[in-house]
Amino acid sequence: MTAVLFDFSGTLFRVESCESWLRAVLDEAELTFEGPELVRTARALEEVGALPGGAPPARLPDEVAGLWEIRDRSAELHRSAYTTLSRQVPLPDPALHDALYERHMTPAAWAPYPDAAEVLRTLYERGVGVGVVSNIGWDLRPVFRAHGLDAYVDAYVLSYEHGVQKPDPRLFALACAALGADPKDVLMVGDSRHADGGAAALGCGVHFVDHLPVTRRPDALLPVIGLLDRTD
Repeated sequence: MTAVLFDFSGTLFRVESCESWLRAVLDEAELTFEGPELVRTARALEEVGALPGGAPPARLPDEVAGLWEIRDRSAELHRSAYTTLSRQVPLPDPALHDALYERHMTPAAWAPYPDAAEVLRTLYERGVGVGVVSNIGWDLRPVFRAHGLDAYVDAYVLSYEHGVQKPDPRLFALACAALGADPKDVLMVGDSRHADGGAAALGCGVHFVDHLPVTRRPDALLPVIGLLDRTD
């Protein structure tokens, strides 16, 4: 194995809860919701799938369905999809919908899984190339820098920068090329069998983890090191 590709959301990092997300934006706007109202509104935002990296929509409105399928191909499509979903939930100021979208792109909205640093550092120390391949509509590099993980990543291949999204094999091919690695010697690690499983079409190995809260998934990435040991 000469390189490992990782998904971002639900694999290396997890976004904050809807309640934390909403509370941070309300605090910034100097607005206060009573406890039950905050919980109720956060739950409504979660149900409509307004938080990128959070739960998907329980039901897609007809006007968003087509957009949803291609949302990760550009920054504009991504923002439009998620703010359209958010606007299904009434908020005291319409500007809060854009503020919520802006919040989710900040490093403070994301936490690395407990074993992410250890696994990335081990790969780096062993000379294994590391790439991040993500379906996303914004630049996640500042998140890695803020959490001290950027030094272990050799390449970022982000869907919105290429107009291609997983499971399209072209995105994985770009990552392999950026790392100078033969796909047959590359492992893709992700939480989506549909999206991340697309790497198998190139001949990459695939390894899946569950998209769980950070506190409930302390060591799911560690087997990646074991897989590396078996190929040494």
